[in-house]
Amino acid sequence: MEKETNPKYRTLILDDVKYRTLLTKKFEKRKPYVPDDPSKLKAFISGTIRKVFVKKGTKVERNDKLLILEAMKMKNIIYAPFDAKIKKVYVKEGEMVPKSALLIEFE
Repeated sequence: MEKETNPKYRTLILDDVKYRTLLTKKFEKRKPYVPDDPSKLKAFISGTIRKVFVKKGTKVERNDKLLILEAMKMKNIIYAPFDAKIKKVYVKEGEMVPKSALLIEFE
């Protein structure tokens, strides 16, 4: 096993302090962080859609019921995070959804 003769040092800035370091290949190939879009409601856990209370064009207020997601024998009621109008509903009753699946889009 050969050692790399010319390592590639990277500069990291943490709390306004610069550090010169070596990064692993795994770290360099990781997916970049992308913040969630608040206008898109995604499933926080995989499960089955039991009931959908809204449809396209419905105006909802904060804490209105949107749907019921059953996961691990528990029925989770998903509420509207803010006042909005429903742009599109991507799921229907009885459908199984994986974690992070797009459920509802707001305008």
